[in-house]
Amino acid sequence: MSARVDMQEKKYLGYNHTIYACYIGYIVQAIVNNFIPLLFLTFQGVFDISLDKITYLITVNFGIQLLVDLASAKFVDKIGYRSAALIAHIMAAAGLMGLGFFPYIFPSAYVGILVSVCFYAVGGGLLEVIVSPIVEACPTDKKDAAMSLLHSFYCWGQVGVVLLSTLFFTLAGIKYWRILACIWALVPFFNIFYFLKVPVNVLVEEGESMKIGELIKSRLFWLFFAMMVCSGAAELAMSQWASAFAESALGISKTMGDLAGPCLFAVFMGSARAFYGKNSEKVSLQQFMKLSCILCIISYLLAAFSGSPVLALAGCALCGLSVGIMWPGTFSFAAKSMKTGGTAMFAFLALAGDIGCAGGPTLVGIISEAFGENLQKGLIFAAIFPIVLLLCCLRINRA
Repeated sequence: MSARVDMQEKKYLGYNHTIYACYIGYIVQAIVNNFIPLLFLTFQGVFDISLDKITYLITVNFGIQLLVDLASAKFVDKIGYRSAALIAHIMAAAGLMGLGFFPYIFPSAYVGILVSVCFYAVGGGLLEVIVSPIVEACPTDKKDAAMSLLHSFYCWGQVGVVLLSTLFFTLAGIKYWRILACIWALVPFFNIFYFLKVPVNVLVEEGESMKIGELIKSRLFWLFFAMMVCSGAAELAMSQWASAFAESALGISKTMGDLAGPCLFAVFMGSARAFYGKNSEKVSLQQFMKLSCILCIISYLLAAFSGSPVLALAGCALCGLSVGIMWPGTFSFAAKSMKTGGTAMFAFLALAGDIGCAGGPTLVGIISEAFGENLQKGLIFAAIFPIVLLLCCLRINRA
């Protein structure tokens, strides 16, 4: 075993670089999930696309990601983590690049955008399945802290997407959004070559991981599955609609809406994950998650019911703080509790997260449309997700 590791270290960069490549992988996923929501109102104005059609862009993105998650349980172990990482970054780069061209090549701009979303959704789905187990398989200590820190890079990526995109739109103009889409495509393109140079271990040796049938029969697994659904829904229901909510419901300009909505959300979410990453030995993960669920409920209600733009935006920011630990915390719980879950477990948990990511913002959009495009009504409904997650955490304690 040690000889194999020595050979890897001679051929590749060190395991620190593996973790760095995974950090960039989560930044790529942040670009995939958070760049296009900044353009929702632009698409509505330029291409005359209705709110319900824009809502389905979110649905398609996360819908394809969850299908990839489901398929990954079967094929990722066969092709290997490295090959899966390369495919993921190629598809993400193609989708982001296509976003700048396809709307003007296809007969319908909406179809062109949809095709671009399909490309990068495949990349996002694969990244979600493989990045966490790649880090989990690295020979490092404090796995739950490493997992929380890893997921914080999704948040810093989201902050970077919002800040740099807003700066670009302010200096160059929103009409050049196509150029920015191509610039963002360079990030996954670079990481293709980085992943070729880093060592990648397997999480569980072949033949030792749980079978899919064993996972499905486990009640504990289904609790983690439900927790991931609610984690994804609670996070994305706010982050995907924060910019549009700030602009339409609160009457704030696009620049301020992007900065005060999704940007603050991401900063607070990343801060929560970084905080736990540094203090994991002092803070109980279970207690931290339960308190986060309660704060999430309060933040959704504050954003929805407050008549003050300042308090409503404070609700958006607090929501980011509250959801920070939910996703990586559930992964850590599952990895500790089901040590032989392997790639299949991570794939199914990623599937559950994407079900929440697709369902949460989609339900907010549908309910808002039903109430005359009133996003506050949709956000009121979204408070159900942290409530269910809190109940699952209490159930895990008893289990």
